[in-house]
Amino acid sequence: MKIPDEILSRRSVRAFTGEDLPDYEVEKLIEAACLAPSAGNNQPWGFVIVRDDGTKLRLVEAAHGQSFVGTAPVVIVVCADPKRTTPRYGDRGLNLYCIQDTAAAVENILLTAAHNGLGTCWIGAFDEAAAAEAVGLPEDVRPVAIIPVGYPAQSPDRRPRREPGDVIHKERW
Repeated sequence: MKIPDEILSRRSVRAFTGEDLPDYEVEKLIEAACLAPSAGNNQPWGFVIVRDDGTKLRLVEAAHGQSFVGTAPVVIVVCADPKRTTPRYGDRGLNLYCIQDTAAAVENILLTAAHNGLGTCWIGAFDEAAAAEAVGLPEDVRPVAIIPVGYPAQSPDRRPRREPGDVIHKERW
């Protein structure tokens, strides 16, 4: 069995060439995101595509000054809409399933971007209220990830990972 090349080659990219990203490239990323699994097929995700420099600057501020966010031609704010999961799953849908489902959509974006020669970085360190305000989210929709996307101006080295033997627990922890 082989691990797909996109999993092996994907890196967190924090420098972009500045070349614009065509809409069709962004649409392919969102199409891939929408193919992610979701609890009860409720698909609680939504995606705000940001190209405006002013909005990107507000996202940089929300992301605690991570300036590279503003240098990408496109920033995708991946959001969870809990009202899609809570009717069926209650608190578990609100606090877990909508986040898990949205995280799966994020990973699909990252792997599809890697496959298509794009650089991304999964930003989770941000002020949720500031990010939500920056992109005009409704009160009940939660930003889960900020993903700057563009053509990479760097090829980061692979970061060390724990080996399977260090993380597998058979039958019990």
